[in-house]
Amino acid sequence: MQRDMDLMRKILFKIEEVFPAGNLLIHGVPIDGYDMELIADHCQLLYEAGLINSYKPHRGGQGAKVLFYSVGNLTNSGYDFLDKIREDTIWNNTKDIIKDKGLPMVMDVIKEVSSTLISSMVEGTIRGLKQ
Repeated sequence: MQRDMDLMRKILFKIEEVFPAGNLLIHGVPIDGYDMELIADHCQLLYEAGLINSYKPHRGGQGAKVLFYSVGNLTNSGYDFLDKIREDTIWNNTKDIIKDKGLPMVMDVIKEVSSTLISSMVEGTIRGLKQ
């Protein structure tokens, strides 16, 4: 499996959208165009990155494929990360910069590049207000 950062972003959006207040877990995160096993694997990566607070796969035996899975809500870090990459313009510019500079498409780089883009936009806005 190759990690798909676009899928990870879609999963975060979906969890934010469907997670009911007061629940501890939701069962599955269906994303059109992706199979359940691939989504489950990416949910595990999100959990390991500290962006969701729970991931519980249920397998059909030792080493078997995931039959179904549950995930928890976004963590505070998950919400912060999603807010940084929420806008398509920021997300696409972040990916373009990472690709153009030959940087690795990893969480820390995505966070840094998207934060820098946002800071640049904020500075431009503040300069515009001062004029």
